[in-house]
Amino acid sequence: MPSHALPPRQKRLRLLIGLAVVAGIVGLVATATVASGTTSIPSADETAAATARVLDASDWYLTLPTGSKGKPDTVQPPKLADYSSKWFHATSDKDGIVFTANAGGVTTSGSSYPRTELREMTGSKLAAWSNTQGTHTLTVRQAVTALPPAKPEVVTAQIHDSEDDVMEVRLESGKLIASYNDGRTDVTLDPRYSLGTPYDLTITAASGRIRVYYNGAKKLDIAKRGSGWYFKSGSYVQSNTSKGDKASAVGVVVIYKIDAKHTS
Repeated sequence: MPSHALPPRQKRLRLLIGLAVVAGIVGLVATATVASGTTSIPSADETAAATARVLDASDWYLTLPTGSKGKPDTVQPPKLADYSSKWFHATSDKDGIVFTANAGGVTTSGSSYPRTELREMTGSKLAAWSNTQGTHTLTVRQAVTALPPAKPEVVTAQIHDSEDDVMEVRLESGKLIASYNDGRTDVTLDPRYSLGTPYDLTITAASGRIRVYYNGAKKLDIAKRGSGWYFKSGSYVQSNTSKGDKASAVGVVVIYKIDAKHTS
């Protein structure tokens, strides 16, 4: 027998050790992939099909956390119908659209927080209406699936005017709230929200009032009048690197269905 040959038992042992090492490496890679949130993104065609099921792309434009300082990139209709990126894409089940905004992203000139967020349109013009005339309703089924660790907050839906938010739905750690009066007043929608849980949200603005329904139950009913209002929804992450979050930290919101209706 040549001097370098191994007995059969040692060969089998070496083979088993080699297989164990390979399995361990594969397991480590899989664990790292899950921990980092890295998943495969559905194709552009799959995202386009999901977008068509989730929303009417002619009713919204999208603001992204990319671009130049104070001038984030936007996707206007009708291009939104075919848009796909790591910030806006179909879920793995193709039943919703994933909105991702990172804490180190580009912001608008009026905010210090990044967003991947829909803004309501009326045809080719920016939507602007008053709750003193007609009935204006946003219905959305959504779920928050990730929050930045240092400041775990994200806004998922808003009524906005030309200057600031009129009211917003916000998740703060595990507490889902509807806030108004520049965030000074809020009501609890869900005191112990669990990430990944879909919920149904309805915001109605009519007759000088705003009402918010969470999973069919009325949670907010306030007297507030205004004009130049419009709806927004998506992932408006309420953190940035100055809050202690890494630039790569994200807030993620999945929208399964969204619709804005207006009646005179």
